[in-house]
Amino acid sequence: MSDSDDDDDVPALSAHTLAALQEFYNETTAQDESSTPGDQFAVGAVEEDWRMSQFWYSDETATQLAEEVVREAGEGGRIACVSAPSAYQKLKQGVVDGADRVSAVVLEYDRRFAAYGDDFIFYDYNEPLSLPAHVAPQSFDIVLADPPYLSEECLSKVAKTIQYLSKGKVLLCTGAIMEKCAKQLLDVRMCSFLPKHNRNLSNEFRCFVNYPSRLLSCRGASTSD
Repeated sequence: MSDSDDDDDVPALSAHTLAALQEFYNETTAQDESSTPGDQFAVGAVEEDWRMSQFWYSDETATQLAEEVVREAGEGGRIACVSAPSAYQKLKQGVVDGADRVSAVVLEYDRRFAAYGDDFIFYDYNEPLSLPAHVAPQSFDIVLADPPYLSEECLSKVAKTIQYLSKGKVLLCTGAIMEKCAKQLLDVRMCSFLPKHNRNLSNEFRCFVNYPSRLLSCRGASTSD
């Protein structure tokens, strides 16, 4: 077969198709350039994966939790979000007053959150103290944790992580059925605040704290998801 025959077999795009592709490329590029920094931190920017027991907070709940940890961390404070990425995302959106005066990290098993760069710390609750060397003990002013499973085994391991990270203040989000275990492990009290999720959960979900908090008397939403 001659070279000319080879050339004849190479498919060629029409001028119309090339123009359409260029238009699509230009539109995509424009969208990327016009997107705001907060878009990547929108709650739901990373889709829930039920196989990893992921259930994102409602926007209202994420906001209230973010406001709480900002208030409790204080000026220049450090916040650790353990298996609570939607609260971390709300902190980074720039919509919570004072969020720009604190720093936050997200400890997650889901490596999709590595998109958040140095703020992401890979975390497997089965290895509660297997953390990077730069994560010093008692280096966070408040720890917000949401264990992925409602079991004593899971909460016990996550509690070890919380105790390693926290200077003292703990905000725990988990099922109401874990109240007794949470009290024993972390000396926390159940809040009146009722957190919600974007999708309904079959188990009653609550918040627990070990410090004087507005959430103790804040009813929040009338029902939990």
